[in-house]
Amino acid sequence: MKKGSSEFSRREFVKLSASALVATPLIRISNPFYENATSLNDDVEVHIFSKHLQFLDYNGMSEVAAQLGFDGIDLTVRPKGHVLPERVKDDLPQAALAMRKFGLKTRTMTTNVLDVTNKEQILVLETASNLGFTHYRTGWLDYPIDRTIAESQTIFGQQFKNVARLNKQLGLIGGYQNHAGNHVGAPIWDLPPILKEADEAHMGCQYDIRHAVVEGGSSWELGLRLIQPFIKSIVIKDFKWGTVDGKWQPINTPLGEGMVDFPRYFSLLKKYGINVPISLHLEYDLGGAEHGAAELTIKKEEVFRYMKKDLAFLRETWHNA
Repeated sequence: MKKGSSEFSRREFVKLSASALVATPLIRISNPFYENATSLNDDVEVHIFSKHLQFLDYNGMSEVAAQLGFDGIDLTVRPKGHVLPERVKDDLPQAALAMRKFGLKTRTMTTNVLDVTNKEQILVLETASNLGFTHYRTGWLDYPIDRTIAESQTIFGQQFKNVARLNKQLGLIGGYQNHAGNHVGAPIWDLPPILKEADEAHMGCQYDIRHAVVEGGSSWELGLRLIQPFIKSIVIKDFKWGTVDGKWQPINTPLGEGMVDFPRYFSLLKKYGINVPISLHLEYDLGGAEHGAAELTIKKEEVFRYMKKDLAFLRETWHNA
């Protein structure tokens, strides 16, 4: 069990969880379950990626997230995460309890789930569903070199179809993140042929604008136009190109200091009517917090200051877009 979580008794958890689950409707996208969506003309609902708070226990991360003004926490439920998959039955309820204690929504989580025959991954989804979580990010896929990309897309399409079937049974929505590099979904254009095989109400894309611009350059708008019907959640972060040790590479930055055109991006999200959970990531240098470190090399108050700054930029830019 995570440090700091033992102060809650099982009786307290059951009592608080029951009331919270009754009070908080499950949300879905583009289907009757999504009952509590924020108007596109109103403020956005932002969840802080818990990887950047893994130097805190469940109570600590929840208290900070609430004080900074976040609506919820995108909880890491994966190896080396805030909740370890092998301890999900014990620790995920404790994390959810702490989040609700501080008024945070328990809706989003980041996992390594991809295999519906894996008992541990099934248990992660079942436990999350019982606690009222609604959206999660899956693990990543790569294209094997011993078969064609088309052949792999057929196989992955069936895999996502199976994941969507389980999601439907549990009332969950999965999202596969587009990630720059030699990964499935990196060029965006390869994802729709895979995702169209699955029930789109329960399986889609977690769209990451930073990785989309890295791979798409100035054509990212075309990629967004293509993938937009499949977007189930969104990751927000920024970057710029620079040289490190003489090699060009993406360098992560605070929001508004990089290459992502957020005013244009947010205006397109509004145009397409995309209203989904947002996860804020801070991947630039934060004394180790950017990598999920348990111990920091800078004061934690500095991390909190940057989180608050990025959140303010996100909300203001959205409002003005």
